[in-house]
Amino acid sequence: MYSAAAAASPPRRDFISVTLSPEEAVRAGGYNNSKAWRRRSCWRKWKQLSRLQRSIVLFLFAFLAVCGVISYTSMGEPWKSLTNKSLDDQRMEPEVPGLKLANPAVLPAPQKADVNLGKYPELSPQKPPKLPHVRRGPSNLQIKPPWRDVRLKTQHDTSRIVEEPVQPDKEEQMEKSVISWRGAVIEPDQTAEPPSSKIKEPEKQSVEAEDPKEPVPINERQMAVMEAFRHAWKGYKDFAWGHDELKPLSKSYSEWFGLGLTLIDALDTMWILGLKEEFEEARKWVANDLVFDKNVDVNLFESTIRILGGLLSTYHLSGDSLFLEKAKDIGTRLMPAFNTPSKIPYSDVNIGRGTAHPPRWTSDSTVAEVTSIQLEFRELSRLTGDEKFQKAVDEVMKHVRTLSGKNDGLVPMFINTNSGQFTHLGVYTLGARADSYYEYLLKQWIQGGKKENELLEDYMRAIEGVKKHLLQRSQPKKLTFVGELAHGHFSAKMDHLVCFLPGTLALGAHNGLTADHMKLAEALIETCYQMYAQVETGLSPEIVHFNLHAQKGHKDVEIKPADRHNLLRPETVESLFYMYRFTGDKKYQDWGWEILQNFNKYTRVPTGGYTSINNVQNPSNPEPRDKMESFFLGETLKYMFLLFSDDIDLINLDKYVFNTEAHPLPIWVPA
Repeated sequence: MYSAAAAASPPRRDFISVTLSPEEAVRAGGYNNSKAWRRRSCWRKWKQLSRLQRSIVLFLFAFLAVCGVISYTSMGEPWKSLTNKSLDDQRMEPEVPGLKLANPAVLPAPQKADVNLGKYPELSPQKPPKLPHVRRGPSNLQIKPPWRDVRLKTQHDTSRIVEEPVQPDKEEQMEKSVISWRGAVIEPDQTAEPPSSKIKEPEKQSVEAEDPKEPVPINERQMAVMEAFRHAWKGYKDFAWGHDELKPLSKSYSEWFGLGLTLIDALDTMWILGLKEEFEEARKWVANDLVFDKNVDVNLFESTIRILGGLLSTYHLSGDSLFLEKAKDIGTRLMPAFNTPSKIPYSDVNIGRGTAHPPRWTSDSTVAEVTSIQLEFRELSRLTGDEKFQKAVDEVMKHVRTLSGKNDGLVPMFINTNSGQFTHLGVYTLGARADSYYEYLLKQWIQGGKKENELLEDYMRAIEGVKKHLLQRSQPKKLTFVGELAHGHFSAKMDHLVCFLPGTLALGAHNGLTADHMKLAEALIETCYQMYAQVETGLSPEIVHFNLHAQKGHKDVEIKPADRHNLLRPETVESLFYMYRFTGDKKYQDWGWEILQNFNKYTRVPTGGYTSINNVQNPSNPEPRDKMESFFLGETLKYMFLLFSDDIDLINLDKYVFNTEAHPLPIWVPA
């Protein structure tokens, strides 16, 4: 049994185990995870594929290669330009971290080819000089460095910086010419285009060489203005430093927003007057103590024209980016005011909380307030490259333009922030609550290079409305004045605020508008002067009423008891400045000199400062009010100084436009 089973079993197999070293395994051709082994393995797999499969794979590789070549061809140039742009932006990076200086306006790089930069020829064909390409912000906003005036004016006052005349062939001296304590040689950006929805080419311009002009010395009347400013500044520094307004009689201060209004309002005045020491003191306060992150409500209009306007102007005159940084901060904090159903801004903003609201007693804003913030926000957009500022204020102007309720271009005084419609219809004035609407129509048109014709059309229509409905002549001297219209009834009432109009009319005529605007300006400035000359103290009241019928023993001007106060306002002096600048008639300087002497006689406080008064009809007791408004330093004394100057390049009106608080901002392109 055993033998048979053994015979039937399969033959026995013996196995031998052999262990190879790694080197022997390699020589034997075994797997060792080497690159060569993997390549042979991949080749075997490739050979195992069918011919169809290999053809498909090869076709896919070829297709991808062709796509790669096409993509490189189409995308190579854009990538190259983006790279170059990035490098350019890095080279032009501002010194202030996180702040885009889209307009390095007052400190551009020296230009060798275009040294003798002079005045622009009037309406002549112009060629663009070669400037380095600078681009900031959105693609449709192109900002370029400004032209610079290489003329340097020496100063004849010990408080000023005295510099040597600039030689056209010396780059080092060109740098010095950019900054002057007169403010006159700081040229605005003449090639920058405003933000818009369309790309606009800057106007071509050429720069003609001009003979060096003799420096214009400071005259005695200007020195008197400087002394008045120092006296006012002394009171503010001693008793109200860093606060909004000085109370000179009680040697204390009053607060409105708690943001140093007087100091900020006066910054560019100090620069123009050449008060270096005072300016440096104020700059240190701005750098170290001016903080906008405060739980405080501010008025949109007042903080825009005084604070934002003052900071922007001082940046342009001094070239100090500190002021642009602060301007961007306050401008951004004011933007919540535009978050309304109608886009007509609220009057009040909490700059710390980022909230806004109308006054407690109404949901209306005044027309002047919402239409007199445009110059400042438009300029802020141009400098920062952020279009949101200009877009917000442009929407307001476009909306107001479409509204019904106007009377031959004249607008009511109030507008509702919810409905966006005019309210209190039928009342028309060029005084409080409407005045600067008309001023900013013209000045926006000038600021933007005379291209926004809808603004000019509204301005021209409004002036015709003034002539038709508001102009009358008084008795007995037949003074031309601007009254008010209420529901079809004319009132011979004229605010001192209306005395901005002669200067605005003259500015329009200077910029090519009809000659009859200048004739009307000459008639109205005579009236504004008589509002001073016919009063016992030689100072104008806040409001006057004109006699329309001749009465024996009566003057043209009548003053009611509630209207006889004087707040040190600037409007008449402002218009005198424009009239003298455009006509050269010395009588306008003489009228301004009379006003300054009367300010010194009746409003000057011996311990420092000037005060508003309650009664301009009582020379023996004008009843001081114990308050010096910030605009006395920001506007009144600034316009006085400019009025007495014979230097047309001291804030050249072909290169700057003043906001309604007398802060000069550059005109974007040459007229």
